[in-house]
Amino acid sequence: MADRTFVIVGASLTAATAAATLRGSGFDGRLIMLGDEPHEPYERPGLSKAYLRGEEPAEELFVRPPGWWEEQEIEVRLGTVVERVDPRGGAVTFGDGGSIPFDAALVATGVRNRVLDVPGAGLDGVLQLRRIPDADAIRARALGASRVVIVGMGFIGAEVAASLRQLGVEVTIVELFGTALFRILGTRIGSVVELIHRDHGVELVFGDDVERFEGSGRVERVITRRGRSIACDLVVVGIGTEPNVEVMAGEGLDEPGGIRVDAVLRTEFPNVFAAGDVATHDHPVFGKIRVEHFDNAIKMGEHVAGAMLGSDAPFDDPHWFWSDQYDSEIQMGGVSLTDDMVLRGSLDERRFCAFFLDPAGVLRACVSLDWPRDVRRALPLIRREVAPDRAALLDPGVDLRTLDPARA
Repeated sequence: MADRTFVIVGASLTAATAAATLRGSGFDGRLIMLGDEPHEPYERPGLSKAYLRGEEPAEELFVRPPGWWEEQEIEVRLGTVVERVDPRGGAVTFGDGGSIPFDAALVATGVRNRVLDVPGAGLDGVLQLRRIPDADAIRARALGASRVVIVGMGFIGAEVAASLRQLGVEVTIVELFGTALFRILGTRIGSVVELIHRDHGVELVFGDDVERFEGSGRVERVITRRGRSIACDLVVVGIGTEPNVEVMAGEGLDEPGGIRVDAVLRTEFPNVFAAGDVATHDHPVFGKIRVEHFDNAIKMGEHVAGAMLGSDAPFDDPHWFWSDQYDSEIQMGGVSLTDDMVLRGSLDERRFCAFFLDPAGVLRACVSLDWPRDVRRALPLIRREVAPDRAALLDPGVDLRTLDPARA
């Protein structure tokens, strides 16, 4: 393969993992990774947690140590904006008219933050979190702020709130839905997370939205649609993301949910692949899904490298992620919550693992709070679409691994 060229568009965690896996798997051709940030690939979870709190230096975020990419003869071009991936012409093109021909290309462009389009959104002090400079700006401004308003209580909003409270900053969250993390965890579990934040002094405004920001040159107040006025020195907006699909525009591949790929992570073009946050994947268990988690980024990166080298194995990871907030840890496996919840532990005591079954009794997802091991042990059951015994799920004394027919 020494005469072949693989181009990776994006310098994300998925992209970096794919590049490293390609080299580790023996690919000795030309390997180019194109990123629009000035930084080499880094991990983002710390941006809302340890790095934001000043407990972790920037050096700890980077995927590989300085010089590693050069040693592996991987060309990393930073500050580079790709205009288009042309599958038919077999080239990546740039806005200045330049291009790079490829034998295979991987699109791992990730996502961008949704913009809150309201009056005053351009005021100084209205920030978002996606990149290292964003975290730097939030930490620097928050330390001198009397109050920070966070718009949105998904995982980014909840984690930023927890980190700022740990720094001693007063925090108010404005959330459109009726409880914390509603779209991800649902009402019952979201309500438990809500109580954790209330216990740590976060003011929570649910069922409301931002109408406008006010201030003379910089933000001073948040005015909600219900007429509430919240004085503040800083706002952090976290209202979701949009996949960066523009490089594939015109090829019929971009859709609201991302770039379509099959079970192997290949687009409709045999030499173009997509993985990570930007990919809408035809999952063997869950159907068409798009997942934006750290663990998925790594595993998709590893898998797509094999696909680029000719493997036809499907990517069937059942998906797992975690979130640390204060001294509590949330874990989730699977991708969908159903109405049928079987609870091991106690919501009131805030220590549990909740299992979600479909109408046929098949385990589709599970969520835990400060209940180690069970989510990870449930992943093989989710992958193999097992319908476990409900009494066994309820009983903390039952090792979930014993419910896996393949293990038995």
